[in-house]
Amino acid sequence: MDAPLLLIVDAANVVGSVPDGWWRDRRGATERLRDRLSSYPESGLPGRAGPLEIVLVVEGAARGVESVPGVRVEPAPGSGDDRMVELVAEARGRDVLVVTADRELRRRVGELGADVTGPRTVRGD
Repeated sequence: MDAPLLLIVDAANVVGSVPDGWWRDRRGATERLRDRLSSYPESGLPGRAGPLEIVLVVEGAARGVESVPGVRVEPAPGSGDDRMVELVAEARGRDVLVVTADRELRRRVGELGADVTGPRTVRGD
């Protein structure tokens, strides 16, 4: 059986894509994103059937967010962008979708063969 689509989510970029007060509680905003993502592993994303393997890359104040069933939280030891590029490189030969609006990150992971989509894909708005 083929491996499920690997969905790598740029937590800081997705959380920061809507000015809803996330800056007052970065960790809480990231936990809410993680919990929203937890419904996708089996059902899939809108327009993309499941199953999915989901990795939520966190940095800074969100590093303490823990994994939940269906969503592996990956704390970046330094730059979240660098960790996402590493994850894409490690997944060579596998279908990967990166969720971010960061232009430079989109370019970097695209060069490694990943597909890219924007934050709305997982925000549910």
